[in-house]
Amino acid sequence: MWAFRRASIHLKNRVFSLRGAQIFFPKSEIASCSLGHYNHVFAESEVLIDGLLSSTKFYSTSSSSKLYMAVRTLSSTKFCSTSSSSKLYTAVHTFSSQAGTESGGENGDDLEDGFSELEGPTDATEEALSGDENMDDQLISEVDSAATYTNNAFLEIGTEVDGGEKEYSKTRATSPMTEAILAALPLTIHKVLDKWVEEGKEVTRKEVTSTFLHLRKRKLFLKALKLSEWLKSTKHLDFLERDYASHVDFIAKASSIFQADDYINKIPESFRGEHVYRTLLANCVATTHVKKSEEVFNRMKDLKFPLTTFTCNQLLILYKRTNKKKIADVLLLMEKENIKPSLFTYQLLIDVKGLSKDISGMEQVLETMKAEGLEVDTRIQASLARHYAANGLENKAEAVLKEMEGENIQKNRWVCKTIIPIYASLRRADEVDRLWEVCKSNPGLEECMAAIVAWGKLDRISDAEETFEKMLKMLKKPASKHFSVLLKVYTDRKMIEKGKELVRRMAETCPSIWPSTLDSLVKLYIDAGEVEKAEKILDAAHVRNKGRPMFTSFLAVMDQYANRGDIHNAEKIFQKMRQAGYFSRLQLYQSLVRAYTNAKSPAYGFTERMKADNIYPDKAMSNLLAQVDPFRKTEVDELLG
Repeated sequence: MWAFRRASIHLKNRVFSLRGAQIFFPKSEIASCSLGHYNHVFAESEVLIDGLLSSTKFYSTSSSSKLYMAVRTLSSTKFCSTSSSSKLYTAVHTFSSQAGTESGGENGDDLEDGFSELEGPTDATEEALSGDENMDDQLISEVDSAATYTNNAFLEIGTEVDGGEKEYSKTRATSPMTEAILAALPLTIHKVLDKWVEEGKEVTRKEVTSTFLHLRKRKLFLKALKLSEWLKSTKHLDFLERDYASHVDFIAKASSIFQADDYINKIPESFRGEHVYRTLLANCVATTHVKKSEEVFNRMKDLKFPLTTFTCNQLLILYKRTNKKKIADVLLLMEKENIKPSLFTYQLLIDVKGLSKDISGMEQVLETMKAEGLEVDTRIQASLARHYAANGLENKAEAVLKEMEGENIQKNRWVCKTIIPIYASLRRADEVDRLWEVCKSNPGLEECMAAIVAWGKLDRISDAEETFEKMLKMLKKPASKHFSVLLKVYTDRKMIEKGKELVRRMAETCPSIWPSTLDSLVKLYIDAGEVEKAEKILDAAHVRNKGRPMFTSFLAVMDQYANRGDIHNAEKIFQKMRQAGYFSRLQLYQSLVRAYTNAKSPAYGFTERMKADNIYPDKAMSNLLAQVDPFRKTEVDELLG
């Protein structure tokens, strides 16, 4: 999935510039992209290393020096340093050789990552819902990673997790304040809260904490922002840096990262610390806005904030989607600054090795992690099992699953929701049946949803429907996410009429549509040949929910217009995707240029548009660009002079 620099690329060939955000590879094979009769050399934005790695000379015998030498000779597997970063780099240095392989190069990176935007690990059920596909956008849209984000302002107790940070527990029961805000319209929240105080009710941090958690869980960021504004203006709580960081987070999610950045300038300087800026950075990464992310990173460096594992992991997530060759630079930076990789860092790299079909490399990363004394948790085990299954290594996959299951499945029943869909991927219906028997008498919601996914993979539609009906009886108020698992089963099998009937049932009970449900709904109508209807549904849901549809939902519609050669509508969807925050993705441009190709129309200024977005064409994209180059000369043109 991620690709590192190739062996022929040497750091001595690079020219770094402070804040100029440009770096040139005069001898690099990746810089020159053939576009018809001329070559374009794109200047990469490389602000993450400016000033930190501005010198190309390392004479030290430290691990940083050894890592630098390893980067210069990537074809070598010898590496002597004993530091964790050095070992990690050794384990992953072959990623560049995976670029453009079956992992899909740029094509697959946006759709397969299984990690939350703000570094919180994913919930197993969300992974099951994704069907191991489209996981990245599933998580962006549906997992409120900020609920586990350590900058949450109003949370005070929790358990230690990655990098010494805190993960805070969620309160299940809604408080009276939460109920009042949930019942109110966003613009009336100030009045509701004023009335709350007039009635003599207290505003405590504990109650505010509970309210924010429930609002985040429901993705009601505008309401959360209004509550935060009211708390600030009425001074019912004394704002600390974490409170301001939370406010920045709400602005970024309810409005835009640019307005969140503007707000930072209004925060008292004494509270304008690292937590505030890394909250902004994480939101910039979540929107895949490369320029803004690098700008915020550079600002943090200028402000002398310490470089942390969290920050580096954000960069890894960013470059995984936009420019895999920069991943090596992040690891080199971590090595130079002596930043120890976290469990999440290893989880990312294990996943990327698996997705690039480099199983031996994946196992090497795992061994490196173990050597550093980090324990393999359930999420990493699940990733290993999925990648083994996807690469046809059934025995290895089953060995990991049995290890997860343990000796007593009744005691370890909580793993069922994770391993049931993986067994289905292995076509092990007997194992799915065995595990479902453990849950069947008293299943939890997550177990039901995982089972529906599994039945779908095994083409046992009646079992999926039976489990779905059982789940609905357990729910007082079904949400669209509960319908989405069965809808995806119907959509994947092009069961159009059943899908439409399920949508009608959903409309009767669900006030809003979750992004994963919307994604299945859009694809359902596309499969029915009703692309315009799919686009209308996408637009209506986007406006109504005030949320961001999944990347794949937009792309599915855009691809249909591209196949038709409908440039007007393809460009329209392209702009909607940018407005939704999907920046710097090669897939957008690949789909758009296909519209011009199929329309047999020249695309003026296309390479300049890509360059402005820091998009670098791969070989396939270069061939497409050559076809729509308005200044390309044909063989006949050459003959005629």
